[in-house]
Amino acid sequence: MSSIGEGSLSAGTEENNGLAPREEPRATPTIDPKKYMAEHSGKDILSSDVEIDGTIKFQKELLIDGKVKGEINSDGILTIGENAYIDGQIKTKSITVYGKVVGNITVAERCELKSRCTLQGDLKASRLVIEEGATFVGKSEVTSGGGNKSAATPPRPEIVRNEEPAPAKSAFGARV
Repeated sequence: MSSIGEGSLSAGTEENNGLAPREEPRATPTIDPKKYMAEHSGKDILSSDVEIDGTIKFQKELLIDGKVKGEINSDGILTIGENAYIDGQIKTKSITVYGKVVGNITVAERCELKSRCTLQGDLKASRLVIEEGATFVGKSEVTSGGGNKSAATPPRPEIVRNEEPAPAKSAFGARV
């Protein structure tokens, strides 16, 4: 009958420890972090178990699925994941929101609020997409992409008129 913990244990001899008699440990390759960072061009991710209290700055693409309290500033593309909770101001080039944001968002280009997201704050963007089911509590300002126009003269809508319509004929041949 065998019992738990039964077995043999030996140490100190080369025959029993699984190493060949003259095998040397392998050297681990050295990784230059600066070289890796210079070559890195993919999307960076802050997963759902990450919590940050402070300012986040990034250059290319960032996906946040965790909790952030503070400012987020970038000229890049930001995605707020469905598990994310952001409490603070966001200024970026482009943003897609799946999670919850409490604070103002200012984007130079496109802002997309997905169907199950929540935004409590004001929004300023050149292009705005709000899917059905998104919750948005605040003011929105959709601006024109050209930043060099004078603020004193707001752009006027262009009126497009087709050729003059022919005089209307009454239906069913009735007299007018």
